[in-house]
Amino acid sequence: MAEHEEKKHEESLMEKIAEKIHGHDSSSSSSDSDDDKPSESSIKDKVFRLFGREKPVHHVFGGGKPADILLWRNKKISAGALGVATVIWVLFELLEYHLLTLVCHLLILALALLFLWSNATQFINKSTPHIPEVQIPKEPVLEFAMALRFEINRAFAVLRDIALGRDLKMFLSVIAGLWVLSIVGSWCNFLTLFYIVFVLLHTVPVLYEKYEDKVDPFAEKAMREIKKQYAVFDAKVLSKIPRGPLKQKKKD
Repeated sequence: MAEHEEKKHEESLMEKIAEKIHGHDSSSSSSDSDDDKPSESSIKDKVFRLFGREKPVHHVFGGGKPADILLWRNKKISAGALGVATVIWVLFELLEYHLLTLVCHLLILALALLFLWSNATQFINKSTPHIPEVQIPKEPVLEFAMALRFEINRAFAVLRDIALGRDLKMFLSVIAGLWVLSIVGSWCNFLTLFYIVFVLLHTVPVLYEKYEDKVDPFAEKAMREIKKQYAVFDAKVLSKIPRGPLKQKKKD
């Protein structure tokens, strides 16, 4: 009897140990699975996106009607805007029509038609044309002026920092951008440049949104190569350039 009770006691102990081991394995496996989940999400979060964006392209452009037009959400409006820009470019650039001449001719035509229509109604016994009173609202103009003021002040602050020698990388970027812009300006006038930018805004974002999964890996490789070359250039050239007093104080 004693031996039988000892065997039962040993079996119960073995069962408890097995349950503990099984519980530990299940908890460890669940913890491992939980650990895998954040790792997968972190991998997804680490996917390279062009310009470091974290939102879809539509949200980057504001998510409103301008974004809908640029990304061709409404094809009729987008095609109409591109068509109007093309007509304006053809009139002013190819046909060499001047803006002031066009505005004056349109005003002459509109005023002549309205004047004749208003006088003709007296002979045919019809009501005069209803011309609505047009006034520019105050709030949108103030909002636009405030936004423009903010952007101009920010540009002045960046230019001031560059002029004081506080950001060498920004200085080189601005110089390179102005140099490229000067070359493009020698090829075409401001209207043609504005039209090219307008066409690019109506084509590049929608193409990028469509093929972003293919463009982002290529852009990641390009950014790595640019950073590598910039590091070499910084080590061989930029690091040897003496910094201004403001830069030295900032380092100290």
